[in-house]
Amino acid sequence: MVIYKKPLQFIIAALFSVMPIIANANPTVDSVATTTEQTAKEAHVEHTDEKKDLKTEIKEFINHHLLDSHDFHLFSYTDDAGVDHHIGFPLPVILWDNGLQVFMSSEFHHGEAVAQSNGNYYKLYHGKIYKTDAKGTINESEVKGHHKVSNEKPFDLSITKSVFMMLLVSLIMFFLFTNLAKSYAKNGGIAKGAGRFFEPIILYIRDDIAIPNIGKNYKKYMSYLLTIFFFIWFLNMFGLTPLGVNVTGNIAVTACLAILTYIITTFTANKNYWGHIFWMPGVPTLMKVVLAPIELLGTIIKPFSLMIRLYANIVAGHVVLMSIIGLMFVFKNWLGSSLSFFLAFALSLLEILVAALQAYIFTMLSALYFGAANEEHHHEEAHH
Repeated sequence: MVIYKKPLQFIIAALFSVMPIIANANPTVDSVATTTEQTAKEAHVEHTDEKKDLKTEIKEFINHHLLDSHDFHLFSYTDDAGVDHHIGFPLPVILWDNGLQVFMSSEFHHGEAVAQSNGNYYKLYHGKIYKTDAKGTINESEVKGHHKVSNEKPFDLSITKSVFMMLLVSLIMFFLFTNLAKSYAKNGGIAKGAGRFFEPIILYIRDDIAIPNIGKNYKKYMSYLLTIFFFIWFLNMFGLTPLGVNVTGNIAVTACLAILTYIITTFTANKNYWGHIFWMPGVPTLMKVVLAPIELLGTIIKPFSLMIRLYANIVAGHVVLMSIIGLMFVFKNWLGSSLSFFLAFALSLLEILVAALQAYIFTMLSALYFGAANEEHHHEEAHH
């Protein structure tokens, strides 16, 4: 058997790199252990404290990524003088407090300063805006193990990071599909440019989601199904960019989307749908009375499951991905950091699939609910 020189060098280098791990896994006791034990313990304590601080910092970073904010924070760095620099851009703060108060979030200086507007003072504290004095006093008390702020909170109508991204995606969708419609009109029903990419997706939603699940009344739901699919998909894709947005990981956003589906289902349902809920045919009268509240509750559980499914999947994906990236800084060695990098890269590719998959599932289930609300009565035809 012939062993080439370069593979042999790689094997030897790999063995040498693994030797410190083997040595730490099997420690030996020698005659100087008593003199070095104290130093080793002190070093271990310092290393443990450093790890705890690093883990806390990573956890705070993940929580900051998941929460909404009043500005776009891209990255930070500390110069040689020890001064922190934050790179990003502010967003408008709109408050209703004895009148309309409007200013930019840059006045908060990332929560380090007090913003003033028309003689009123406001402080950004843990992502929320509180009314305060010129010194920025925050009155905080502990209630049942939880810290509670007693400062007054003004009614917040601010353009936060999530609101900004929803407006941006709405504008992108408006101009994208307006140009797509114009290209159809100009080219005799043939898509051009970006339309060649989006046309198969639109046809798939119509032919494989809307028509099979809704039936002949599918056309009146197509605008909503297309909007909800691309809206969720684009927001999920933006969530994978360095912008650090997590819109569909916000329970308020997914709740609004689910409520829209519930409202459309409720107000477009036919009498057959309500008949099956309140007076189910084909069952004894006593069972009809028992099943009516259960079926009515089911109409509320369906949009609730839509909300939780989208929210939980997106949040879980972001948490796992950010945690794996954080492991690079915990390991602090080439082996652990390299494995974390490649695992994070593979998970990022999987998240691209999940972004489209969650949009598809939400659209598919909405179409199923619309189809159930428009189902016709076929019992008499079946007997003939």
